[in-house]
Amino acid sequence: MQMTSSKFLVVMLCQLIVLPFLFCLAEGQGLKVGFYDKTCPNAEAIVKETMDRVMAVAPSLGAPLLRLHFHDCFVRGCEGSVLLNSTRNNQAEKDAFPNLSLRGFQVIDRAKLAVEKACPGVVSCADIVALAARDATVALKGPYWQVETGRRDGRVSMIDEALVNLPSSLDNITTLLQRWHQKGLSRKDLVVLSGGHTIGTSHCNAFTNRLYNFTGKGDTDPSLDSNYIVKLQEKCKADDQTTLVEMDPGSFKTFDKHYYTLVSKRRGLFQSDSALLDDPNTRTYVNHQVHHLKSNFFEDFGVSMVRMGRVQVLTGNAGEIRKVCSMVN
Repeated sequence: MQMTSSKFLVVMLCQLIVLPFLFCLAEGQGLKVGFYDKTCPNAEAIVKETMDRVMAVAPSLGAPLLRLHFHDCFVRGCEGSVLLNSTRNNQAEKDAFPNLSLRGFQVIDRAKLAVEKACPGVVSCADIVALAARDATVALKGPYWQVETGRRDGRVSMIDEALVNLPSSLDNITTLLQRWHQKGLSRKDLVVLSGGHTIGTSHCNAFTNRLYNFTGKGDTDPSLDSNYIVKLQEKCKADDQTTLVEMDPGSFKTFDKHYYTLVSKRRGLFQSDSALLDDPNTRTYVNHQVHHLKSNFFEDFGVSMVRMGRVQVLTGNAGEIRKVCSMVN
């Protein structure tokens, strides 16, 4: 088949010069909406049915399932490596400190089991993670977006890679932008996807340094509203490892844009939330969501989730379709 001039140009550019990884990846990544239409036509409906049943009784799993997709994509790409268990000879991503609080693995396993019954060996665990994140968001009154599918599952998962690649709640704006740029994601993707903090909870130890010992001198974080500090100190003692705090107080089970109001008032729970005010572009987006009644946040969130879902995917003959999500075939 003759290659079109535009595709030929992309291939030549990818071979000759260093480009952001995703630019080269986009031409041949093999993802598309409806990838399983012929091979497993009910795949997405089966995942949705599983998610609807889970979310009806355990809506608090919505945020963890969204986070699971995020943590998967930032380490080795969206290829399901976060689902793999450690073995006798290897410590997997799942056991890295930032991932110890991840939940929802049993939901992915449940959806995988249901899909396997209908279409054995066809649908990847990585795609189920991406679909579950969307369906969980919708169940919490959030946006719907078309999920591109066609990912295959990776065979490698290493604890050290999670420590190096995952953004931290302690990151400043410079570090955040660097981490996201390394994945081919933009400033807008950063500020939009940070809006996912509108749902869910966090353990106190993810932010107590801001309340008690920010610079090592027993002080508080000046970027955090002083009145909010007092309220958080009432909930979290300095050594608290177990208490959970709502990231978006009052509506942590509803996906909305209220997160940006909190950030604008210097009440974002994490340093990474407050950091969005330290860049003119991300700050402008925050303020836009606060002051405009007709919000484009839901639409933007779907677009950025699709972009994130393309990071370093395995397609075609790469990787495998796992039979069980927690182990390689």
